[in-house]
Amino acid sequence: MLVIATFENSTFIELAISSLEQKGIPKEQIFAAPLDKRTEPRQLFDTIHRADGFSMFDTAAILGTCFMLLGAIYGYVLKWGPIIWGIIGAVTGLLVGFLIKLWIVKKGQGGSKKITAEIVLMIRCEDYQWETVEKTLWDYTALGMTRIRGDKRGC
Repeated sequence: MLVIATFENSTFIELAISSLEQKGIPKEQIFAAPLDKRTEPRQLFDTIHRADGFSMFDTAAILGTCFMLLGAIYGYVLKWGPIIWGIIGAVTGLLVGFLIKLWIVKKGQGGSKKITAEIVLMIRCEDYQWETVEKTLWDYTALGMTRIRGDKRGC
């Protein structure tokens, strides 16, 4: 069986490896690999080939529609009429919504630290050792864990 877990880069992973070795898992069956962090900043705009599911235009579209509606309604009593005030409201709402979303994204990148998986730990063990390995890894703050059961030829 192969157990795969992710950890933040801390002393807990060293303690987890030491504890696993003390519980009878040989050093040769434990492998830890650090992950490289992304160096370039995240792109704000999606392309047709790459999308991250985070839209910059949803707030802009909602506010643009609301402001356009208000501009058209109140445009009947204002001097330039409902069409011009509707266009002015739509453009104003789009700009305000886009700037709000841009501010939220920029604030989120410089804000609080997010938990990220920095080290992947792979352990080859027998089926009867699973509960011990699982408890040990959770005790030492693993972020996530899975196990892969192999057949007689593989794991």
